[in-house]
Amino acid sequence: MEEAIDQPIQLSFPLPRSLDTKIHLRLTIKSKVIMLFLTTVAAGEEDQGIPMGSFVYALPDKYNPSQPLSTTIYSVEATLEFTTRLARILAKKTQMPVYVGNSISFANTGLGGTVEEEMEALKRVVEISLDKLQGIIKSPDALPNGTGSS
Repeated sequence: MEEAIDQPIQLSFPLPRSLDTKIHLRLTIKSKVIMLFLTTVAAGEEDQGIPMGSFVYALPDKYNPSQPLSTTIYSVEATLEFTTRLARILAKKTQMPVYVGNSISFANTGLGGTVEEEMEALKRVVEISLDKLQGIIKSPDALPNGTGSS
């Protein structure tokens, strides 16, 4: 990617299988790193503070591209697995270092946060994030000097 996007991308969309809760996403794209922050807000709770969730750093592994490396910077047990998985997926797909902060709560989903509900939310966040990152996704076989392998 030659240049960063000056303004962060901010949007919200419904939490899958929830009636009144939205996921708020803030995506910041810099020349060498991507930062993604996620949280949920239910109707009627817009003016309440939301506790910080997990914060994870992931980067592509040039020796094993299918398994990005990740490090937990701040851990909250309820959000750690989702955050780590999301950071690793984005690092693998974009071939860039990624910081992910996540305080999504699945308490307002239909069944209170089953594996299926979490995976559906993860899929939706990945879809939306990758859509916004289309212009910067690097080819897995791209070399550091910007040329592709032949």
